[in-house]
Amino acid sequence: MATEFPSDRWKDYELLDSGDGMKLERFGGFVLSRPEPKALWSKELSQKEWDSAAHVVFTPGAGFGKAGKEDSGTWDRLKAMPDQWWIKYLGGFGGNSSGSLRFAPYPGKCSPEEQPPKPATLSMNLRLGLTSFKHVGVFPEQAANWEYIFRNTSEIAASIGQRPKVLNLFAYTGAASLAARAAGADVTHLDSVRQVVTWAHENQDRSGMDGIRWVVEDAMKFAKREARRGNVYNGIILDPPAYGHGPDGEKWKLDECLFEMMRNVGQILAPENSFMVLNLYSNGFSAVLGETVVRQALGLKADTPLDSGELALKDKFGKVLPLSIFVRLRR
Repeated sequence: MATEFPSDRWKDYELLDSGDGMKLERFGGFVLSRPEPKALWSKELSQKEWDSAAHVVFTPGAGFGKAGKEDSGTWDRLKAMPDQWWIKYLGGFGGNSSGSLRFAPYPGKCSPEEQPPKPATLSMNLRLGLTSFKHVGVFPEQAANWEYIFRNTSEIAASIGQRPKVLNLFAYTGAASLAARAAGADVTHLDSVRQVVTWAHENQDRSGMDGIRWVVEDAMKFAKREARRGNVYNGIILDPPAYGHGPDGEKWKLDECLFEMMRNVGQILAPENSFMVLNLYSNGFSAVLGETVVRQALGLKADTPLDSGELALKDKFGKVLPLSIFVRLRR
């Protein structure tokens, strides 16, 4: 099992320091100080240095720590900055020292207009914003998953000679959707919150892309319906919350719903030339547990290889902050 980090070639993000239940981050030209329960160690910089560096500090509200409101609070400005701003992600590293991915021409299995583009790099513009829930619209540790999605979508497109179909469930503001689209996929982006789907659409437009299919719906209902219809995808991405609600009040609780969700995924994931990415933030889950859920739900043989591990950030002082676990399947 691996620990994966964003590439240090991503210049618009840095974890400057962490500790005492907080993290100090730079997103583009602005520095944010916000709570991070997993930062159990001490800060390296003094509080004065944190206050001097930060543009804003997130202050938890009265509901902080309560189910459904544990991230609620307000942003207190120490320096002038906008409520919304943009950063750029230039990736496509894929382990290539030149910082780009290059592929051979696609086989002639479809007409020229159907041929997926042949990207040299992954380039995305992402809008950030100071939300009342501590989040800013992007989870930087997910950059390792974006690279995996970009690389595998590109490889599958080259293998099958046409645009792969990729489904992004619980898709939030859409960085993973853009990674798949940049690599040549026909992407279906699904989230139950209309506002974040609109946010993702802005990211698509600002990134110079188009053609993503936007769906506001409960993920479980959609996956079940796709299974009944016999639809299959070359890539499925899941980043489910610990709890949540669908647009019609459908309840989601990770402990109760994950296995059923993954069984539905198993029915709509293509048996070959396909990949699956499962990301989990729940503190009660481990990579081993995630692997077992995936193996059992998808009926995989014991020797079927899976990638699993943790996504983490490393601050300027070398302290490693683990934030989520991932399980990936490629076949």
